[in-house]
Amino acid sequence: MKLAPLFATSRSLGPLILRFGVAIALFPHGAQKMLGLFGGNGFSGTMGFFTQNLHIPALFAFAAICTEFFAPIFLLLGLLTRLASLVVAIHFVTAAILGGHLANGFFMNWAGNQKGEGYEYHILMVAAVLALMVMGAGRWSLDRRIAGGAPSRIP
Repeated sequence: MKLAPLFATSRSLGPLILRFGVAIALFPHGAQKMLGLFGGNGFSGTMGFFTQNLHIPALFAFAAICTEFFAPIFLLLGLLTRLASLVVAIHFVTAAILGGHLANGFFMNWAGNQKGEGYEYHILMVAAVLALMVMGAGRWSLDRRIAGGAPSRIP
């Protein structure tokens, strides 16, 4: 199996900016769930909430926590960017559908006057990681180094 397409990327700064933006926005959520940082419940508390309160199967709850914690690290490093992006896209589509966000409407709950958060953040994250899946990691990435720094056909 050829892995070269998985690592192929350009020297563009665009994917670097997207990678950093997604990583910076997503990592605190993962750190809340995995480590209890930023006022989070930590791994066991989050697993309990997901499985008992939201009735999410344990395997999916575990996958969600790991995705939000590890994918931003991979994106920041530009390592397996396409794979990390795919996992994040699946995570956010699943969260929007099964996490009740679609039922809460489009908008985030800035004013605190709706039942929960809408799905606008999900759309932004999915769009950003889909762009990374198309473009690759870009400049200053481990993917580019693994690929040998050779230019690809990707603009």
